Amino acid sequence: MTGTTNSIRQRLDRAGIWLSSLCLLHCLATIILVSGLGLGSQLLLSPEIHRYGLALALLIAAVAIGWGALRHRRPAPFVTAMMGLTFMGGGLAVPHGWHEAVLTIIGVTLVSIGHFLNMRSHLPAAH
Repeated sequence: MTGTTNSIRQRLDRAGIWLSSLCLLHCLATIILVSGLGLGSQLLLSPEIHRYGLALALLIAAVAIGWGALRHRRPAPFVTAMMGLTFMGGGLAVPHGWHEAVLTIIGVTLVSIGHFLNMRSHLPAAH
């Protein structure tokens, strides 16, 4: 059973890393396409994309990072991912623009690092 649960958690961590990467790509594409070319603002700047993305990130992180924290008792993945989710939430609280992009990019990077640390949490701690 332990191998199966680790496999599920690792898949969720990988999904979290992919979701963070897609979000980062979305932010960069929005900056390039909307600011540089004036294209796609209706779709790329849609608030629903950001709300649903954050909700999905929260769900995946809650399961994968929470599961890892309970199992391995290492604070770094949890704290890193929660800081990232906080930045992402901050991105929703500001109007569209470069402030939102900066907060979101910082957030998704931290969430991705948290998932990576969580995947590595089964390794012995370095002293």
